[in-house]
Amino acid sequence: MFRQTKTVLAKLQNVRLKGLHLSWRRRSTAAAAAAAAGEKAHQYTAGQQIHGFTVKEVVAVPELFLTAIKLTHDRTGAQYLHAARDDPNNLFSVQFRTTPMDSTGVPHILEHTVLCGSQKYPCRDPFFKMLNRSLCTFMNAFTASDYTMYPFSTQNAKDFQNLLSVYLDAVFFPCLREQDFWQEGWRLENEDPADASSPLVFKGVVFNEMKGAFSDNERLYAQHLQNKLYPDHTYSVVSGGEPLAIPDLTWEQLKDFHATHYHPSNARFFTYGDLPLEQHLKQIDQEALSKFERIQTNTRVPSQPPWASPREERVTCSPDAMAPDAARQSTLCVSYKLGDITDTFEAFTLSLLSALMTSGPNAPFYKALIEPKIGTDFSSVVGYDGSTKEASFSIGLQGIAECDADKVKNIIRQTVDSIIESGFEDERIEALLHKTEIQMKHQSSNFGLALASYIASSWNHDGDPVDLLQINNSIREFRRALQENPRFLQDKVQHYLKENSHRLTLSMSPDDSYLDKQVSAEERKLREKIAALSDSDKKDIYEKGLQLLAAQSKTQDASCLPTLKVSDIAPTLAVTPLHMTKAGGVPLQLCEQPTNGLVYFRAMCSLNTLPEDLKLYVPLFCSVITKMGCGSLDYRQQAQQMELKTGDMSVSPQVIPDCAHMDVFEQGVLLSSSCLERNLADMLQLWAEIFNSPRFDDPERLRVLVMMSAQELANGISDAGHIYAMTRAGHLLTPAGELLETFDGMDQVKFMKRIAEMSDLTPVLRTLPRIKKHLLNPENMRCAVNATPQGASESVLHLENFMTDVADKRKRFKAVRPNVIQRPLDVDNISGACKTLVADSNFQPCHMKTFFQLPFPVNFVSESIRTVPYSHKDYASLCVLARMMTAKFLHGEIREKGGAYGGGAKMAGGGLFSFYSYRDPNSVQTLSAFGKGVDWAKSSRFTQQDIDEAKLSIFSAVDSPVAPSSKGMSVFLSGITDEMKQRHRERLVHVTRENLLDVAERYLTLGSKTYGVSILGPENDAIKKDPSWVVK
Repeated sequence: MFRQTKTVLAKLQNVRLKGLHLSWRRRSTAAAAAAAAGEKAHQYTAGQQIHGFTVKEVVAVPELFLTAIKLTHDRTGAQYLHAARDDPNNLFSVQFRTTPMDSTGVPHILEHTVLCGSQKYPCRDPFFKMLNRSLCTFMNAFTASDYTMYPFSTQNAKDFQNLLSVYLDAVFFPCLREQDFWQEGWRLENEDPADASSPLVFKGVVFNEMKGAFSDNERLYAQHLQNKLYPDHTYSVVSGGEPLAIPDLTWEQLKDFHATHYHPSNARFFTYGDLPLEQHLKQIDQEALSKFERIQTNTRVPSQPPWASPREERVTCSPDAMAPDAARQSTLCVSYKLGDITDTFEAFTLSLLSALMTSGPNAPFYKALIEPKIGTDFSSVVGYDGSTKEASFSIGLQGIAECDADKVKNIIRQTVDSIIESGFEDERIEALLHKTEIQMKHQSSNFGLALASYIASSWNHDGDPVDLLQINNSIREFRRALQENPRFLQDKVQHYLKENSHRLTLSMSPDDSYLDKQVSAEERKLREKIAALSDSDKKDIYEKGLQLLAAQSKTQDASCLPTLKVSDIAPTLAVTPLHMTKAGGVPLQLCEQPTNGLVYFRAMCSLNTLPEDLKLYVPLFCSVITKMGCGSLDYRQQAQQMELKTGDMSVSPQVIPDCAHMDVFEQGVLLSSSCLERNLADMLQLWAEIFNSPRFDDPERLRVLVMMSAQELANGISDAGHIYAMTRAGHLLTPAGELLETFDGMDQVKFMKRIAEMSDLTPVLRTLPRIKKHLLNPENMRCAVNATPQGASESVLHLENFMTDVADKRKRFKAVRPNVIQRPLDVDNISGACKTLVADSNFQPCHMKTFFQLPFPVNFVSESIRTVPYSHKDYASLCVLARMMTAKFLHGEIREKGGAYGGGAKMAGGGLFSFYSYRDPNSVQTLSAFGKGVDWAKSSRFTQQDIDEAKLSIFSAVDSPVAPSSKGMSVFLSGITDEMKQRHRERLVHVTRENLLDVAERYLTLGSKTYGVSILGPENDAIKKDPSWVVK
């Protein structure tokens, strides 16, 4: 997987601590857990030797409830960090500094290829096979600009050893077969491998992945910006691979890169969790490191020489048919090179400074750039980026007219001057530090992975990872620096922005012929390659294509790989105690959890009384209701109070299929927020103000929010095209699917584009209060609180007060649809409070094939089939069938043979069995592969081992850890109790071959299935000529 960190960070628009949330353990509080893990870890001392490693440092990190042990491997110099913490979700990662000097994508293709077989595990594709022989909670690999990382996590000790063995052998002793290079990287092959007369074309998984990646204009811009800001070394190239440069890479160059970069002397190992460190060290030394000697690596990234004067560059991109304003599709950004990221405190300071300058409506750049509506949103790269050796700060706008470029540059310059002159209010700094406190207290289920990602970049350049973990030290130093010099932050702006000559201004504008030029360039490259071939070469290509096809079609013997057994799956799940009560007459679910002093509040508000013509507006309502101001607070004051008193406040539309009936569903909006226990009253007061007096009186503020929302939706299609395709394919198969398309599908993208194009938003402003009176109504609401025992008991009293405050908004409206049914919230008390669901007994599912033509070079394909709901006895069999078809048939057809980045089948809780492909060079051919997958299943060409592996893969998700903040949510939202989960669990374990053959025949056979199809992709003449398709 190619990870473009710059784009990820830009979307966060937040401090670097984002995502660094604590993990948890069922059996103890976080503090007691930390004490248990820390006590054991403190047995180690500096200088101690363990299995070929020497301990360098042992440091307690109380703010993260862990103890860090830093070691070095004596023989090879490999670096090692262990974070001992009483968390059962143990993680391993190994990363290598990978510094390519061309854009052939060699580190990215190598990342794919090392996972295709190794000396100890020579079967094809052990990585994907282990996904089905493990109970891993995470398993993947990432190529960043200057490192490649291989992480996995699991809660099972035996599984950890199995995966560690496979990962170590993969990275240090890969087969690197030429066939695997052809499949994963690139190859010349006949369009039809079985027909020597068919034309030669480029194929390859990474080749198609990167074509898809750069169809995203945001990603394209981020790549150009990095390449041009650091033009003198590895950051000047595309580590993931530029599509037209990928065919220049040879198999020999791939092997050479592995030899020089994938060596223990260039490796950094990280482990996390409650498993014994000694066992990890012993296995890593015995299976890998003891077989190497120390070498001098040549992978260090030099500092980019500073420029004597600023530079300006221009690039082009494809026009976006879904852009909010077709006449304003340019992007302009100013990016500044900052200091070395290994200076931990400076990096911490600059990340906080970045958030102060850009995050939220009180930030100076937000006021200066977003609110004048010159553009639709910040540029795709914004704020602090610490993913390169020397960090950068970027600020700019997307969705601007070309003629406004100078205006944007002037505003940026003036805003920098204004910040230097005026600084920041103390309250804003405190709000940001409050957010940091909440981020450290919030407990996530995948903390080890977040930690590995958090330390990766700095450690990659020999920064101290332990320094990074000691966040409280940085906070204390930050406060001290501010106290000693009130202009501390202004001086940073003066130095890094005002006086910085290493500054790049990059503009990007659409070119109507951009895609045609891309196609022509690829065709030219292809002609050059073909022209250099002799007849013998072409014959050799044809024969190698047949050999690859034969290898891809051959049933693989995976017996060399370690595996868990179905008997390793826990027979029962841990029960989550819940208490049902009421607060102010409103149903309340209480869940006492070790939340580390945080309170998590949710409220589900029904949509049943909302007129149908207002449904399309619900997502817009949700996105703006907490951002327009309320009561006496304007939107800036509201944002400030939210940052000072809460972790977040959000509203989201919900379409929840019933777990027992296909044509029954709940519709509503979910209010979500969190806060420190001491701030609960303040948080609920903010919600009360939103209920009682939301402000819908500022059309200019609404336009800003509309443009940002429409831009975000348009930008998201290229990354989530398979989700849009699945949503569309299922939209006429169930009543819930129809509403889901309205809220989250292409219908919503197009609707927001129309709203953004309106010259007068007054009609929209008038619509929002009409929605509000139906949605924010205590009469149709239920609440849930997750907190510590003390926080839970206090929350009842505060919620009573909240309900009193909003009592005037409690009104009874008649349901728009007469066909509603009641379901008890507490299955043990059927006479108690109920929720209301829509039941459409007259619903008739319809078949439709929809094609959305979009400016992408790849396709997103889906077929969805109506089957059965969650509680049906066949649901478990369909889940196992989907997973088995993906692993044993569809992966080979869609990815290996077809060249798509991904594809498979999945069974959704709403009863839709969905096939999908992602970044796929094929369209209708993939639909044929879906059909062949059904034929494969019906012909019983699978073994009991295949069935067992599918079950293991499913249980890795079923039993994945759930954070304290999310415990009980399946009951609260979907009505799925622990008893129902246990029943589903037992059905999964007991699925048989006969069950799979039965459900494949009854639900997926062409004559008996009710299905829909959708494709998002480039112009397709075959589809346009086929009258069975609806072309959008």
